[in-house]
Amino acid sequence: MHFELTDDQRRLRQAARDLAAAFPDEYWAGRDERGEFPWDFYRAFADGGWLGIAIPEEYGGGGLGLLEASLLLEEVAASGAGMNGCSTMHLTIFGLNTIVKHGSAQLREEVLPNAADGSLHVCFGVTEPDAGTDTTRISTFARRDGGDYVISGRKVWITKAGQSQKMVLITRTTPRAEVAKPTDGMSLFLVDLDSDAVQLRPIPKLGRNAVPSYEVLLDELRVPASALVGEEGKGFTYLLDGLNPERILLAHEALGIGRAALRRAVRYANERVVFDRPIGRNQGVAFPLAEAVTRLDAAELMARNAAWRYDNGLSCGREANMAKFLCAEAGFAAADQAMQTHGGMGYAKEYHVERYFRESRILRLAPVSQEMVLNYVSQHVLGLPKSY
Repeated sequence: MHFELTDDQRRLRQAARDLAAAFPDEYWAGRDERGEFPWDFYRAFADGGWLGIAIPEEYGGGGLGLLEASLLLEEVAASGAGMNGCSTMHLTIFGLNTIVKHGSAQLREEVLPNAADGSLHVCFGVTEPDAGTDTTRISTFARRDGGDYVISGRKVWITKAGQSQKMVLITRTTPRAEVAKPTDGMSLFLVDLDSDAVQLRPIPKLGRNAVPSYEVLLDELRVPASALVGEEGKGFTYLLDGLNPERILLAHEALGIGRAALRRAVRYANERVVFDRPIGRNQGVAFPLAEAVTRLDAAELMARNAAWRYDNGLSCGREANMAKFLCAEAGFAAADQAMQTHGGMGYAKEYHVERYFRESRILRLAPVSQEMVLNYVSQHVLGLPKSY
């Protein structure tokens, strides 16, 4: 077994770290405070060719694997950019995997080169208010009308919808009551958002405010049949091609936030003097930080394993879900301890750890909750009866 990164991977990681360092904590605090999308950051990474890191070379991408994409996003998060930085680009990396694998030649040619160079923004429309994690319960419906489909429904928590031109959208094309399995009768589309039939409503939220989340309402949106990704009725199986990569990428983002928080905490513990000694000399401060880095390092091994398995065509549902669970817990614990180490000043925006705390908390909820990961492990790893 080999745990070392290759020379190319190390160079990639360092280059991502160097570019992200041009955007310090103060930059991200300002964007988060004002709710401003970080366009200059996004363009810097687009101009550097990073957005298409996992898009095939024939479409202008880097043709690299999920591990390389994970290293990129971990470094972005660890720079202090956190989820505000990662969320500008990770949908391009995992969300378009369905187009790469199942889209027609026309769709791939239409979308992938422009996504790779950063000129096209694509969001991902799955979650609905009355379905939540049970995607088979979605009610957004696409009915066939001649050579078109007409789509109506409602999606929530759609990242970057207001900054995107297109959306990868999961709908029903056959009612759930009329299919043999709940996962049948669902179809995937690539739709334009610039339409009077689409309304966007920003959702006020706790953190990651530089990259908005939206409620999206679709009212008789007409799209051509060529917008269908793959075959009608097989959309859920196509969707699964994006879920494991998403979990693996977000696991690495959680690691990055934890590393950023820990770096701040260690610096403060070395510099803050109370009772004539740095507080880091006290085991009550030092031991929790030592435990935090231990848990981050352990979680990293599972995340690397999951990415490696995916890139090598091996099954990775178990590893992807466990990586997401472990990294989310370790990242949040590190951010929480960083705040505790700073004491009252940890609550102040000046030291940035409160922002890491808010952003690390997201990853225990999304893209799948910790409880749903444990449901998966209980059923698919341990063989226990399904509980939901």
